[in-house]
Amino acid sequence: MDSNKRPEDMKRIVTKELADQFIEEKIAEIRKQVGTGKVLLALSGGVDSSVVAALLIKAIGRQLVCVHVNHGLMRKGESEQVLSVFRDQLSANLIYVDATDRFLDKLAGVSDPEAKRKVIGGEFIRVFEEEARKQDNVKFLAQGTIYPDIIESHGVKAHHNVGGLPDDLKFELVEPVKLLFKDEVREVGSALGLPDSMVHRQPFPGPGLGVRCTGAITRDRLAALRESDAILREEFDKAGLTGKVWQFFTVVPDYRSTGVRGGKRVFDWPVVIRAVNTVDAMSATVPELEWALLKKITARILDEVPGVCRVLYDLSPKGPATIEWE
Repeated sequence: MDSNKRPEDMKRIVTKELADQFIEEKIAEIRKQVGTGKVLLALSGGVDSSVVAALLIKAIGRQLVCVHVNHGLMRKGESEQVLSVFRDQLSANLIYVDATDRFLDKLAGVSDPEAKRKVIGGEFIRVFEEEARKQDNVKFLAQGTIYPDIIESHGVKAHHNVGGLPDDLKFELVEPVKLLFKDEVREVGSALGLPDSMVHRQPFPGPGLGVRCTGAITRDRLAALRESDAILREEFDKAGLTGKVWQFFTVVPDYRSTGVRGGKRVFDWPVVIRAVNTVDAMSATVPELEWALLKKITARILDEVPGVCRVLYDLSPKGPATIEWE
């Protein structure tokens, strides 16, 4: 049987009972495959890598070595959540690499979206490779490959940019959720006790905030993006929209506009609010938000985020617009 093909009689994991059964079966499989060996995992904090990490910790404990690379393009509080959940609560063997300066220095002056993606992806591979070579006797590489990755790429798709590791490392892959769909991965994550904020994390691009800080990234504009995004998420959560709107975030474009603050002329950035609903991400609609909510979010961003003088709401559906701006 093709190990990358989902069996036709495989039950959909839609209940905690089925998730618990899946977990027990995978624990046995992981222990049989790994034995006493060590496993390396790039823990991004996304749903897939987080669920794989929690599952492997349950199966082999500190034989798993997690590497979390903070590239400086994470949303506010995300790296802190990874450390809190995995190091403090699950006692993971976790290596934290703050590579913020390294990434932002490499990105200085790079404005083309594809060039930015290549810089971020390439640098991630280099950082992860450096950490991998520091480890002794690691024979396995765990990845958060899920079934849509296999379908879309006609084979196992390397997740989290780890697919570019040099061949001489010769890792054997451990991919315990590769036959699951995203909703099933979330069900398993909940059964493993991961927090809802991690299990139901919104889709987040590999380059992180790098594609929402459009054009050449600057540290001050990136800071404005991170803070405005945090305000938006906080207000959506208070309004009960977090589980109702599929994805929402802010964008800070690489241009300024005229404003007035304290009776003086300023030349500051706009913040664009983007919110969409979709079933398959192939097309998307824009929700009609309450005017009072938009006014509250606008007031907070203008009051609390330095360097911003306008707040806009992107009304464009997909298509012709895409969900992300870059």
